[in-house]
Amino acid sequence: MKTKIEQAEYVVAWNAETRSHEYRRNQDIIFDERGIIAIAPHISDGAELLIDGRHRLVIPGLINIHCHPSIQSLYRGYTEEFGNPRLFNSGRDPFRQEFVITEEAQQVAAQFTLAELIAGGVTTIVDLSHSYPDWLRILADSGIRACVAPMFRSARWYAETGHETLYEWNIEKGELDFEEAKLIMEDADRHPSERLFSMVAPAQVDTCTEDLLRESAQYALDTNRRLHVHASQSYAEFQGMVRRHNCTPIEWLHSLGFLSDRTILGHAVFSDEHPWLHWPTRNDLNLLATTKTSVAHCPTPFARDGTLLHDIGSYRRRNIPIGIGTDTHPHNLLEEMRWAEILGRVAAGPQHTYDTAQLFRAVTSDAAEILGRKDIGRLEKGVQADVVVIDLNHPSMAPVSDPIRSLIYSGADRAVEHVFVQGNMVCSDHRVTTIDRDAAARAITRAQSEIRADVQDLDKLTPPTFSFTS
Repeated sequence: MKTKIEQAEYVVAWNAETRSHEYRRNQDIIFDERGIIAIAPHISDGAELLIDGRHRLVIPGLINIHCHPSIQSLYRGYTEEFGNPRLFNSGRDPFRQEFVITEEAQQVAAQFTLAELIAGGVTTIVDLSHSYPDWLRILADSGIRACVAPMFRSARWYAETGHETLYEWNIEKGELDFEEAKLIMEDADRHPSERLFSMVAPAQVDTCTEDLLRESAQYALDTNRRLHVHASQSYAEFQGMVRRHNCTPIEWLHSLGFLSDRTILGHAVFSDEHPWLHWPTRNDLNLLATTKTSVAHCPTPFARDGTLLHDIGSYRRRNIPIGIGTDTHPHNLLEEMRWAEILGRVAAGPQHTYDTAQLFRAVTSDAAEILGRKDIGRLEKGVQADVVVIDLNHPSMAPVSDPIRSLIYSGADRAVEHVFVQGNMVCSDHRVTTIDRDAAARAITRAQSEIRADVQDLDKLTPPTFSFTS
């Protein structure tokens, strides 16, 4: 169906000559399932769906480069304040060991989270999940564009004493899961929706053997896929990898030939330059820069633990590609952008060199380049019609002097009115059209209750805000 947004007050359009976004005023945009047909002040062509663009901002669909839709929302109410106090309050704690998520709960969580993402203007995600039934169908039915990244690993971690991470190794299972992941990736790449593609995703640097990481990197190269691993994501992981290999996690990955312009590191917070580590070397960020390795930055889970990346500007000054993801709940990418900028300022102080334009690129054009996609992340003729319409009349946006600043620092998801993916409307008048969000909320509430019933001493693991009295 052909759609026309008529006389949009602001359009964040792509300037091919300067290779940057720019504001354009009072523009028409016309598009269909094949892509964007035209952006111009006055377009005479008609359309089946006409949207009044007055008092509206039109932006490219946002790209969430790192999220776990099938798990994280189930932790709501439990992980916001509690972690392992002996490991920087990280999630390597008994609660996550006891709170066992079933495959049925994964399905419910995925639908709930996908609706939340779409309502916040996200049109493309990198879905880092462990395989579960009907994964690709759930993604396709949601209408979102998804990079499917089935995770696999050689070990699971657990904690007993609280001050160190322990591992239960099952190398054969890691290899079998890798083979299963290959089949899922192939199915995603040939999915009839044409909205799914795939990425090779060994789960964590400390839970994968050297052989599995080498095989993953080679497979990504051989099949022309992107490559992802969680690395340098915690104080405990950094120290553990140093004890194991006598080098930092990033140095070890580099020694394996894992780092490259097709590689994304999840988080890369604890580099050897992080001031809290007091580490003697300063090699990690230079290795990322020289290999053109990208970083998926997700500030919220680290801020909850009392930690933060130092700092996003220092990564970008070295030309390290940065994308932004939600990682954990709430899956609100616009809020995550705001935290990325604010916490960047906190970390950098007067040396802060990151700005809103760079921030917006990190969830649009830069994220698209990291994923190897030239057809998303910007608005220009011929690219995919992933389009988000923002209501400038929403009270959270007022007053509008710079609409992108108003959106990121004030309006956020509240101002998202319409969302299109591949020219198809997936959110209309602030309501997701492909998923019954109310029903999904009820379903995830039931799923969490069922899991909670099997957890012993839950209130000791995660005490409630207030005590209960009759």
